[in-house]
Amino acid sequence: MEVFLSSLLVLLSPSHLIYIIGGVVLGLCVGILPGLGGIVGMTILLPVIYGMDPHNAFSLLIGMVAVIPTSDTFPSVMMGIPGSSASQATIMDGYPLAKKGEAAKALGSAFSASLIGGLIGATVLTMIIPIARPLVLMFGSPELFMLALLGMSMVGVLSGNQPIKGIIGAGIGLMLGAIGDAPAVTEYRYTFGIDYLMDGLSLVIVGLGLFAFPEIIDLLIKSRPISQTAELGKGWLDGVKDTIKHKFIVLRCSVIGVIIGFIPGLGGSVIDWIAYGHIIQTSKNKEKFGKGDIRGVIAPESANNAKEGGGLIPTFLFGIPGSGSMAVFLGGLLILGIQPGPAMLTENIDLLYTGIWSLALANIFGAGLALVLSKPITKLTVIPFNYLAPFMILIITFASYQATFSWGDLIALLCMGLLGWLMKQFGWPRPAALIGFVLAGNLEQYLFISVQRYGMGWLTRPGVIIMAIIIVASLSTSILYQKKLKSVGQAAPDSSNENKENKK
Repeated sequence: MEVFLSSLLVLLSPSHLIYIIGGVVLGLCVGILPGLGGIVGMTILLPVIYGMDPHNAFSLLIGMVAVIPTSDTFPSVMMGIPGSSASQATIMDGYPLAKKGEAAKALGSAFSASLIGGLIGATVLTMIIPIARPLVLMFGSPELFMLALLGMSMVGVLSGNQPIKGIIGAGIGLMLGAIGDAPAVTEYRYTFGIDYLMDGLSLVIVGLGLFAFPEIIDLLIKSRPISQTAELGKGWLDGVKDTIKHKFIVLRCSVIGVIIGFIPGLGGSVIDWIAYGHIIQTSKNKEKFGKGDIRGVIAPESANNAKEGGGLIPTFLFGIPGSGSMAVFLGGLLILGIQPGPAMLTENIDLLYTGIWSLALANIFGAGLALVLSKPITKLTVIPFNYLAPFMILIITFASYQATFSWGDLIALLCMGLLGWLMKQFGWPRPAALIGFVLAGNLEQYLFISVQRYGMGWLTRPGVIIMAIIIVASLSTSILYQKKLKSVGQAAPDSSNENKENKK
């Protein structure tokens, strides 16, 4: 009871609420810029939280985590361009609705569905902590290693349509994470005699390089306004009514979002397509999908926000990021001196509950602000991107330089930006590389400790065997799922062609 009361007092304190709203506002600003999403937004925040009070910094991060799956709906609906990897499926029916003059209806249903999905995710996270506590405390280094391996296997198979590219992408991240001093032994790897590389690459630089620079370059090449019109039309209330009408779709897809978010490594790059495919497969009348069916907006949007609650479960309790944005969030916790894992349930349980309830509040603030600010936000889409690009480049350059205050930061950012651009051009999964980078240290450390403590006997532990079976099963079923995913992607050829024409 004392833990609940102390967490509630922190949650309702004026400073905490101000920082939550600040994170929500920043998340809205990042989300409306196409292609950036939570990974870039969270990465920009990392240098800001150095030296901050842990509770305030925590609320700032949570505010941004909660609202980006909501705000990235703007470019997906208004422009036909995915606001982030988590909003690709929203284009299939959201953009056709906007072209028919029903953008307000699409946005109204998306924001209300996102709000309900986010609240469901926070509720599930609250309920699962007391249940998971005894189980989590039983996890040793062998089980934690297998969890990290599970995350790697998932992201490798489900990132993109080509599983081999996903696995190689995760391997690239592991190689980047191996640069510098080893976590288990006293030696340096891949430094090539460069002092700057002895401490390894910063998560800020890797995240910004892989995700921010490629999107900015592509939008600059187009050299035109992001959108040709900023008209919303009418129908906000109709969109909310549609969400209430299809409440069981919201509930089902929110549960799917929590489950997928809980699985390490899956995250937003697949959850929208899983929810979209589910609603198509379970609907009797499917002919309107891809032409402006409101169900095609409600399903992926409710799943996207719910996944954040699910993604916090492995991040908090196991120290394993559930998605790319959770990987950066995990880095933020480490910056604040908070060590995710089983110790969170004993040493930082009050902070844990504060974060969960902050997630719920941030979803409420985010949905409300998105509705209020919709008209002025959409007007930004008609500004030529070459006016916005210098400001964005300045932000990411400053954020990168904060890593070590060395010129090496800028050189590393340029190199990582080139790598990210090449990966995007050739269809290599960048989220897989980022999660591989974050998990590299955990994989090596947990494996070293397991072998040193148990010898090869750690392979016979029941938890290890169970998770090994899960990994094999997930690899097998994921390959089959890829075939279904391709068929879902062909469900609305007209909408896909319109999206391609819009990008041109």
